[in-house]
Amino acid sequence: MTVDAYEEIRRRTLDRIDSAGIDPEADPDGLQRLVAGAVQEYQQHAHLGEGRSLADPAATVDRLLRSVSAYGHLSGLLNRGDIEEIFIEGDRVTYLEANGRLGALDTPTTELENRQVLERMLAATDRRLDASTPIVQARILEGGARLTAIIPPVSDHVSATIRRYALRRQSLDSLVDLGSLTPAAAGFLALAMRASASTIVSGPPGAGKTSFLSALMAAVPADHCIRSGEEVRELHVPILHGAYYEARPPSLDGSGEISLRDLVKMILAMRPDLIVVGEVRGAEAFELTRAVNAGCGMAATIHANSAVDALKALVNAALMAGENVPDRVVRNIFASSIDLVVHLGRDVDRDGTVRRETMEIRSLVPSLHDDFSSQPLFERAAPGSALSWTGAMPPEHLSHRVERLLPRGTTLAEILQGREVSF
Repeated sequence: MTVDAYEEIRRRTLDRIDSAGIDPEADPDGLQRLVAGAVQEYQQHAHLGEGRSLADPAATVDRLLRSVSAYGHLSGLLNRGDIEEIFIEGDRVTYLEANGRLGALDTPTTELENRQVLERMLAATDRRLDASTPIVQARILEGGARLTAIIPPVSDHVSATIRRYALRRQSLDSLVDLGSLTPAAAGFLALAMRASASTIVSGPPGAGKTSFLSALMAAVPADHCIRSGEEVRELHVPILHGAYYEARPPSLDGSGEISLRDLVKMILAMRPDLIVVGEVRGAEAFELTRAVNAGCGMAATIHANSAVDALKALVNAALMAGENVPDRVVRNIFASSIDLVVHLGRDVDRDGTVRRETMEIRSLVPSLHDDFSSQPLFERAAPGSALSWTGAMPPEHLSHRVERLLPRGTTLAEILQGREVSF
């Protein structure tokens, strides 16, 4: 069967579904009859010389049923719990399993089918994908995934990534179970979050930054006010005191946009104990300089190759705001207010399995020059090696805040060596 023949039958089927008012999900029997009728009609015309007949009409019926129902050929992938990301490039569909292995959809698809599936996903959101908005990011599947899609003329063909994320309650203890943290590192971070330490989580794409940020948020005391802003919401930690906010793209006439920078400004006026930015990319970083100057704690993720590079990336993002503030001033503000940088790594074993690990936990220390000074508290010598305490202590201001939370007779050094503390 040629692609043209399949698309012709599919177009006729969609027209008939629309004119008959059939709901593919509510009336599967009616859909089956309509699709089978469309294929039979095509075959009859083909036998009369009006096209090329189908070699396997039953297979065409099955393919059409999958195409016009729910999320088409992606439905099977979306129902699997072991798939992290789905990639669409024109008529090709590939996917990344949780173990890091890349697979390909064996069911044939067309670019038009894939485009229409994306539009179905966006139908439940306030986002759109068309000539006026050829690039879109949206939270889809009832908050269970993030869609990033680009269409011509910006790209050569439909290009999209569907990133699945688990809505389970991630915690520092669960990261210990996964091997990303040691009990000693997790215990220290739990105390740091209770002490309102400002923390940056850095790493490459796919390293688990959002999951780690969720775990840090879960360690914050319930009576602290947490307010979180994101371009597209991915964080789902239950908050007793506070709220989540999501940016909004402009409308068709270009009005109504609410940027992530706008959200951070708004959050500052709502007395937060902790401001969370899901991912720092640009001008919103400048508003964080105001936040830390206002005495608010901060937690955010940023793409970087190391903890040191993360601090530079944060400064560069703040300068993108165009406020004509010298980079020296921005650096000094962040250097005096950020307490910790947690850098995550993503490594692929020889068998293709992905390993996500905390590579280092670094604390910022007072500097005598116009730059960041920091020291590692925990670090791994190489991927797969142990995450060990370096013997260094956090600077006095952070150590003092953490020690105030410790039971009498317990020292911070004992915590860093792995002594457990319960609250």
